[in-house]
Amino acid sequence: MLSAMRPDFSKTYSYADYLRWSEGERVELIDGFPYFMTPAPSRLHQQILLELGTQFHTQLKGHPCEAYVAPFDVRLAEDEDASDDDVFTVVQPDIVVVCDQNKLDKRGCNGVPDLVIEIISPSTASHDYIRKMELYETFGVKEYWIVQPTDQVVMVFKHNQQSFDKPTFYDKESTIEPGVISGVEIQLADVFIDDSKID
Repeated sequence: MLSAMRPDFSKTYSYADYLRWSEGERVELIDGFPYFMTPAPSRLHQQILLELGTQFHTQLKGHPCEAYVAPFDVRLAEDEDASDDDVFTVVQPDIVVVCDQNKLDKRGCNGVPDLVIEIISPSTASHDYIRKMELYETFGVKEYWIVQPTDQVVMVFKHNQQSFDKPTFYDKESTIEPGVISGVEIQLADVFIDDSKID
């Protein structure tokens, strides 16, 4: 059965192949190559994700921009009208904000989000810092946040239409106002809790 198919990690695939893989296994495609997502994220990761997602969701009510949390497919291709067989990159960022409603469909986001957030864990650090950062830079994501739970720091990269500028760092006492969304203020004091309370 097609639903039972799993990727062979020595081959390349399209979004059409991706749709036939087993449900319940999170996989990303980058340039046609599949990457298994890590096992269930840590409790700290999920608490940070929930708080960030809640702040965005609450503040974007009535706003043309919409926020989504993983798992949520973002399809990236040079041509946004490309068929499923011609899309070779599908990622599931921790949080995305999309301001162009035309990019949203029943399967997720077809096109480049305005804001992407990844929450780092030891097993995903190189993937998020190198592979996915290069991907987001190439496709022109306007703003990319890397959240470091251990250091309680957020690095914000802004795109200058050619590449990402050097990051701005925010600590747990900071408030971040996304450059791509007006009227939103993210309070990091509510995002970074005392992780010593988490076993």
